[in-house]
Amino acid sequence: MDHSGHGTTMDLPPFTLGRGLAWSADPFFLVACLLGLALYGWAVVRLMRRGDKWPVGRTVSFFIGVLSIGLMMCTGLNDYGMVMFSVHMVQHMVISMVSPILILLGAPVTLALRALPPAGRGRKGPRELLLMLLHSRYMRVVTHPLFTIPMFIASLYALYFTPLFDYLMSSQVGHISMMVHFLAVGLIFFWPIMGVDPGPHRPGYLMRMLELFAGMPFHAFFGIALMMASTPMVTTFQNPPASLGVDPLADQNAAGGIAWAFSEIPSVLVLIALLFQWYASEQRQAKRTDRAADRDGGKELEAYNAYLASLHAPGK
Repeated sequence: MDHSGHGTTMDLPPFTLGRGLAWSADPFFLVACLLGLALYGWAVVRLMRRGDKWPVGRTVSFFIGVLSIGLMMCTGLNDYGMVMFSVHMVQHMVISMVSPILILLGAPVTLALRALPPAGRGRKGPRELLLMLLHSRYMRVVTHPLFTIPMFIASLYALYFTPLFDYLMSSQVGHISMMVHFLAVGLIFFWPIMGVDPGPHRPGYLMRMLELFAGMPFHAFFGIALMMASTPMVTTFQNPPASLGVDPLADQNAAGGIAWAFSEIPSVLVLIALLFQWYASEQRQAKRTDRAADRDGGKELEAYNAYLASLHAPGK
């Protein structure tokens, strides 16, 4: 039985792109994606009706990020990902490394803080609760590099190289929990590095780059380990349905190649985003410096003019 709830996997035909992209929705992720899009859209509309602007690029980025989750979890990719290591690895990499980057560039927390109305004096509404969460000790811990980098690494090695993966894949709840974990780990790893939203940890740009590259080599090593393995390493994918015509070892090697490649692609995307953010920050700082210099220069000019006027005053 397919543990994601789409029926049996024993009669799955050989994988093709068309079959992988066919509609086959996981109810949990379908509802979650639709809810996320609806809430974001509501917030944007609320700002527009109020006369405030919200960057179109952020909206597009968020929507593509959520749709990328839907593509992984609400199509045939989710069915094939239950029995093919390579397809599962595509799901894992997109949900943990592509979707979080796009969602974070959409600045959903900033949008929520701007769109949610204050609850009023002495009361706590959604906006106040969100602010409390952002400033909580819990958030400071889970977004600290000493937590995010080990968690990012452990999500690969501690999951795939232990019986935990097989246990989670044995039930629908376990499978959903694992995918939610991938998304959450990706969000907390990339948020302090290139997220637009305010957060407890916001180091300088050079430090952010170091944090990014601290985790990626382990990601590449994981992919290489799968590619070089001479025996299947995950029980779940050791005996794929005969109808697929898949060699489990070759499929595992392909999964390793996918994991290795994804350690490079998101790194480049995040690095580009960081450089743009760094440049924009420098431009804003330069403008503030120029305005301060103009103000100081204006005061000096006024003082000099006053001095000249005093020289020509009667009795001087």
